[in-house]
Amino acid sequence: MSDSAATGPEKTVTACLVIIGNEILSGRTRDANLPFLAIELNKLGVRLMECRVIPDVETVIVDTINAVRRRFDYVFTTGGIGPTHDDITADAIAKAFGVGISENAEAVDRLTRYYADPALFTAPRRRMARIPHGASLVDNPVSVAPGFRMENVFTFAGVPMIVEGMFHAMKHVLVGGRPLISRTIRCSQPEGFIAEKLGAVQDRHPDTEIGSYPAFRQGKPSVSLIVRGTDPAKVQAAIDDLFVGLTELSAEPEEIPVT
Repeated sequence: MSDSAATGPEKTVTACLVIIGNEILSGRTRDANLPFLAIELNKLGVRLMECRVIPDVETVIVDTINAVRRRFDYVFTTGGIGPTHDDITADAIAKAFGVGISENAEAVDRLTRYYADPALFTAPRRRMARIPHGASLVDNPVSVAPGFRMENVFTFAGVPMIVEGMFHAMKHVLVGGRPLISRTIRCSQPEGFIAEKLGAVQDRHPDTEIGSYPAFRQGKPSVSLIVRGTDPAKVQAAIDDLFVGLTELSAEPEEIPVT
């Protein structure tokens, strides 16, 4: 897929995040990359539509990448490109694309200069210079060992600080659509009481998404209604319609400012 394929003012540009790592699935490590990427991608007009969390199993990685890279404009993977035996993501990406993998000269040069002392540039660390053939490097301003891009698939390390650095280093190549606008209304009635009215408002505004998120505030039921869309006028129309309907139900609607 070329970058130009993602252009067009009305096109929804989509992305999928594949989180790779047994440590995530075991609960030992809490993922912080999903919220970061979702927020940053939306700023660029790219909507994160799906996230998959998968183990460090080569066949699973290969099958997952081949499934999602054909469905979404962009795919991001996190995890599994470090120096240890279970860092198998690069090899799996190479297999998914049917290409070889070997040390990349530019990656070796960067790591050689970073470690300076040859004794520190150990064989396990050299594994981080192995890149699928045909891939381009993604800069790592934190610890130098690069990520890489293979067509529409971007492969990052798993450490949140490194993910953030890699993303900011490559985000200029992403071609997005219109950013998603999000507005929030909070009301003082439970979901079951407002559900029928809420459904009618959604039906009248099909170009927006209205999510309902119940909670308790000071021991009383409360619902936050989040209206999302790419057209400010259509989002505002849905907000206005919600205010009318919720007021009729004595639900005391109030808009919560974005912070």
